[in-house]
Amino acid sequence: MKMEWKPEEEGLRQILTLLKESQSPDTATQRAVQQKLEELNKYPDFNNYLIFVLTNLVTEAEPTRSLSGLILKNNVKARYNSFLPEVAEFIKRECLSAVGDPSPLIRATVGIIITTIASKGELTSWPELLPALCQMLDSQDYNVCEGAFGALQKICEDTAELLDSDALNRPLNVLIPKFLQFFRHSSPKIRCHAIACVNYFIMGRTQALMLHIDSFIENLFHLAADEDPDVRKNVCHALVLLLEVRLDRLIPYLPNIIEYMLMRTQDAEEGVALEACEFWLSLAEQNVCREVLGPRLPALLPVLVRGMRYSVMDVILLRGDRDDDADDAEPDRESDIRPRFHKPRSHTIKHNAGAGDSNMSGGGESEDEEEGGGDDDGSLSDWNLRKCSAAALDVLANVFGADLLPVLFPILKETLFHDDWVIKESGILAVGAVADGCMGGMVPHLPDLVPYLVCCLAESKALVRAITCWTLSRYSHWIVSQSHDLYLRPVMTELLKRVLDNNKRVQEAACSAFATLEEEACTELVPYLGHILQTLVYAFGRYQHKNLLILYDAIGTLADSVGHHLNKQEYIDLLMPPLITKWNVLKDEDKDLFPLLECLSSVATALQSGFLPYCEPVFRRCVSLIEQTLNQNIANSQSPEQFEAPDKDFMIVALDLLSGLAEGLDGHINHLVLNSNLMQLLYQCMQDPMPEVRQSSFALLGDLTKACFQHVLPYIPEFLPILGMNLNPELISVCNNATWAIGEISIKLGPETSKYIPLVLSHLVDIINRPNTPKTLLENTAITIGRLGYVCPHDVAPVLHQFVRQWCTSLRNIRDNDEKDSAFRGICQMIQVNPGGVVPDFMFFCDAVASWSHPKDDLKEMFTKILHGFKAQVGDENWRRFTDQFPVQLSARLSAMCGI
Repeated sequence: MKMEWKPEEEGLRQILTLLKESQSPDTATQRAVQQKLEELNKYPDFNNYLIFVLTNLVTEAEPTRSLSGLILKNNVKARYNSFLPEVAEFIKRECLSAVGDPSPLIRATVGIIITTIASKGELTSWPELLPALCQMLDSQDYNVCEGAFGALQKICEDTAELLDSDALNRPLNVLIPKFLQFFRHSSPKIRCHAIACVNYFIMGRTQALMLHIDSFIENLFHLAADEDPDVRKNVCHALVLLLEVRLDRLIPYLPNIIEYMLMRTQDAEEGVALEACEFWLSLAEQNVCREVLGPRLPALLPVLVRGMRYSVMDVILLRGDRDDDADDAEPDRESDIRPRFHKPRSHTIKHNAGAGDSNMSGGGESEDEEEGGGDDDGSLSDWNLRKCSAAALDVLANVFGADLLPVLFPILKETLFHDDWVIKESGILAVGAVADGCMGGMVPHLPDLVPYLVCCLAESKALVRAITCWTLSRYSHWIVSQSHDLYLRPVMTELLKRVLDNNKRVQEAACSAFATLEEEACTELVPYLGHILQTLVYAFGRYQHKNLLILYDAIGTLADSVGHHLNKQEYIDLLMPPLITKWNVLKDEDKDLFPLLECLSSVATALQSGFLPYCEPVFRRCVSLIEQTLNQNIANSQSPEQFEAPDKDFMIVALDLLSGLAEGLDGHINHLVLNSNLMQLLYQCMQDPMPEVRQSSFALLGDLTKACFQHVLPYIPEFLPILGMNLNPELISVCNNATWAIGEISIKLGPETSKYIPLVLSHLVDIINRPNTPKTLLENTAITIGRLGYVCPHDVAPVLHQFVRQWCTSLRNIRDNDEKDSAFRGICQMIQVNPGGVVPDFMFFCDAVASWSHPKDDLKEMFTKILHGFKAQVGDENWRRFTDQFPVQLSARLSAMCGI
């Protein structure tokens, strides 16, 4: 007989003292406790004491016992594999004996330890666990049943894949039918666990669940009207998941499910209503949506618009009854400021209008909903019923288009003119939510609606002013395309007043809305630049921390939109001093540098030579940020316990600002690069394991190649192999920028490029022939192949037949520009070297030639020579047969351009 382990009184006393001290708020005590814990971890049976306190010391307070269990859980997580076998066995035995502890807190803690051990030893080393828990489900003792279910639910959540594998000879074949039996248990807590356990297996289409799918659905319907909100929430969640995974099984029941979800979306418990509201988002993605939901829109839309109202609680939390807080003594809470994500530079090409990208919706979907919620307060930034209802209305507008409006208009009439501002606000949000999907149907009403919304910008309630900013921005595409005096000017004037609103939330909404308007209006804003800049610069002095970050974005977007029109001395004198003041105040490790650097990058590109007086300190600091990050990275990789890893975003943003400088200053950047170690640093950045760092490095390399190639030239033998290794289309943006840089280098390097072509050509040909390659990458690849053929026609022409068709179709939609010019010269030279390579795809070449509006004379001559040569080769009769297949427009364009 092996001796059973027993704690010693003294050891137990020490540990209990420690546990009580660790609950003290004093940081010095906390530190001492941490140190003592580290020492105690050297004793092999310390973990036995911890589990003993949790499971046996019923005389101690529950929080103390639970804490003991949580310390044990952390130990299991950190070093379970080095526990002595008898310690591990003792812990497992004690856990199983305490699953049914009378205290819910202790049961839950035991469950956490069990699932932590299970996910460590991957269940395989504890074969008796699942059978034991499964047997406990049948216990007559509620605590045992609930405790076992709690543990099983955690295991299902943590190890769903493993449970469905042969490694454990498929326990789910037993577990799933077992869980289903408990859907009808008398305790709501148990019913809740049972549904939650099964729900973890829906998305994986687990075989064991699919076998019982009808029984599962039938049991869900049985619980549809359950009196417990958590049960109803789990039922709704299950139906949302099933809709995505097993629509085929739900089809016969869909009309009933829709009625059920309509009811649940109005559930008194917000948690249930939110879960049900997700159903409409999922249904909108299914092809059957129009057909099954169309007849019920009159019932659904009023529910969604009602769900979009702020609750009484929201208004209190948002201080919606207060209308000015901008000049508050109370500074922004750091926790309210969302992490920002810098979008590294990517080289893109301008298209001809109508090339399938005239973007009516104005902006990406995901951002819009975020703003539509319009309440980025810490307490409300979570997904809630208001945001979900607005998102549902948005996606349904995209499904039903203008057909939605006859149902929506009566609701809008009622809400938009309501006396209660909360209801009016929800109506304005609804108008914004449908902008993307129903734009066509809304247009006839906008001449009345936009002036009404402009009036709402002056409402007394701050939350109404804020949502109106967002809604107007959703229609900016239309506003910009109409008479300026009627729409753009009044909208802009009022929005700029709101940029200087007394309420922070309105400032934020107005600034974001103004940035959207800028993107749509572009150079249409030039006549108003003075007024815009005065307002934005004035805001600098007023804004607190959080809104400053949005202001940088509005200024950067303005620079992107109006470009060189910003380069006037009066504008520079307004704009640069506040930006440079901020630049000087911020420390190198301050994350607020990111948005400021992004903003400066746009401003530098727009101002061009106007930025010269500021370029030297900006250039030097960027180089130093890159160097600091690289050095910290080396220090961290050599001694990680001593130096923490750097935040590489500093380096990425600095590389991007240098790209902006190179693009804006062109040759003026020459002496700055000469007197720095930028090229050596760039060589390191190009080999960084983080894709975003490489992406920005290649963008900078391309811009430096254009601006000051003499500094790039000595590094070409090192740089080109690295570029070749990054032609991996799995990382689209990295590949895109590497491709573009290769093209820029080849133009400067000329025939010398020949020796590097084997490193890159086969990759480029693979990429252009890959199905589903994104448009931007295809275009850049085609241009680079064309440029390589331009400088080295004899190296590229032999494989012409492998890419010419894709090459022609990728480039037919892009605008005339220098990149297109050099690429087409390349294709013409390759055709002269290897005319046979183009013969099977000659019609595609003709089509690509016709996509030019105004080719330069010598390029036009090349086209003409090739077409006439082809015609002479095949003879008049064959040529006529060939051109008879052309669309009329194509023949007309070619005869006008090449007289053929």
